Amino acid sequence: MNEKNRVNLDEAASRYLAALPVEEKEAERVAILNFVRWFGREHTLDGLTAPEVGSYAERLSLSDTDYAKKLEMVRAFLTYVKKEKWSPTNLAVHLKLRKGKSKVNPANASANPEVVTLTEEGFAKLNAELTDLKQRRPGLIADITRAAADKDVRENAPLEAAREAHGMVESRIREIETTLKTAVMMDKKQPSLKVSVGDSIVLVDMESGEELHYTIVGPRETNPSKGKISGVSPVGKAVVGHREGDTVQVSVPAGKVTYRIKEIKR
Repeated sequence: MNEKNRVNLDEAASRYLAALPVEEKEAERVAILNFVRWFGREHTLDGLTAPEVGSYAERLSLSDTDYAKKLEMVRAFLTYVKKEKWSPTNLAVHLKLRKGKSKVNPANASANPEVVTLTEEGFAKLNAELTDLKQRRPGLIADITRAAADKDVRENAPLEAAREAHGMVESRIREIETTLKTAVMMDKKQPSLKVSVGDSIVLVDMESGEELHYTIVGPRETNPSKGKISGVSPVGKAVVGHREGDTVQVSVPAGKVTYRIKEIKR
């Protein structure tokens, strides 16, 4: 890349924010500056890679309910960066909304059952989902039977669809049953002044002043879009066991980000 086009994140963010209308500048400032801090102000844009940007999307998914809005702000910034030719590729395409649940291999889960901690709410939701899935079984089997009545099975799309739907339901049933067999439900009555699974917390970014709202849940209950993070996530591991007023640090590519635990709710 031409030397004059080598721009670092700090300079790019300053130019981008200066170009925004006044009414948008303040709303986007915190989201953009947090992105810059994550990688380091001196990090050049031509050296920023797709995997690094993808990892930031994962970090951002562990934020509050403004996750999608903040992601769009950073995506707009990266689109601007490409337009200004400060990056050889459009890194905005690598900032994708993440689903709250990840895929689990049922066979592996059965062979090596994972002991998980569930909140009372999470335990009830899994049981309700299991009941619903089992009630759907007869209908799915009937769909397969009807689709199989078509003798030309070589191009029987309805049959394939019915079999796939049935397989997905059976797989999810096995996954939930395995989880419930090994799950330990947290005792909400146990007194504690320290952050633990089931607590809702408010963190304050010590540099930007931004407040982040989380609920600490078991690994199987994570839902980033609703601010539910696992106790074994980077932020979760940093805060569990700490008290209100404590400061904690979370490792990021550019170093560490410091948060203060402002409030713990039970």
